[in-house]
Parts: sequence; C-alpha cells; structure tokens
Amino acid sequence: MTDLADQNCVPLHGEQHRLRAEQARAQLAELGGWTLKGAAASISREYHFPDYARTIAFVNAIAAMAEAQDHHPDLEVGYGRCVVRYNTHDVGGLSQNDFICAAKADALAGS
Repeated sequence: MTDLADQNCVPLHGEQHRLRAEQARAQLAELGGWTLKGAAASISREYHFPDYARTIAFVNAIAAMAEAQDHHPDLEVGYGRCVVRYNTHDVGGLSQNDFICAAKADALAGS
C-alpha cells in the first residue's frame, strides 16, 4: 500500500465518497496524534513549536500544500501551536483526501 503522504487528493463530490466511522477509525490508525471528532465528522491534531516564527512557517507550508492538493484545512494558530482540522465539505464528512492531507501535514511538521 502506498504511504498516505505520497498520495494526492482527487476531487470528490457526494455522500458516496464519505467514509463511515469504522473506515475513518481504520484510516486514523495509520496516523499518529490525530483525533476523530463526532461520528467521523472531522479529524484534528495540535502541533507544537518552540516559537511563533516556526509556527507561522508551518502554517505557510500547510497553506502551500493545501493549495497544491486543492484541499484546505481549518487552522487555529497561537503562539507556539497550530491546530489543523480536516473534513470534506463536498461529501458531508471525512474522505480519503482528509487522511492524505493529514499525513502530508505530519510530514511537514517532521512527525
């Protein structure tokens, strides 16, 4: 199986692409530090950095990756921390794209 971080997002529309809770939990097992929210509604992770400049560098790297993948997270930024939250609005929950981008975020953070 290809590592999630090596895959690329594809356009997904419609509920048929939404992962069921058990599928989301199986995907989550491939990632470390991510939390499933709701009944497979979203995943999130909080990253910590030693200072604000490194936090913003991570945010900028996430933004560039999100643009390249055309899949954008919600970000919550504070001093030395950034919460990244993914879901796929077009499917009404989680999709494979969320887990691909979560793995890419981990790679950017060096996790």
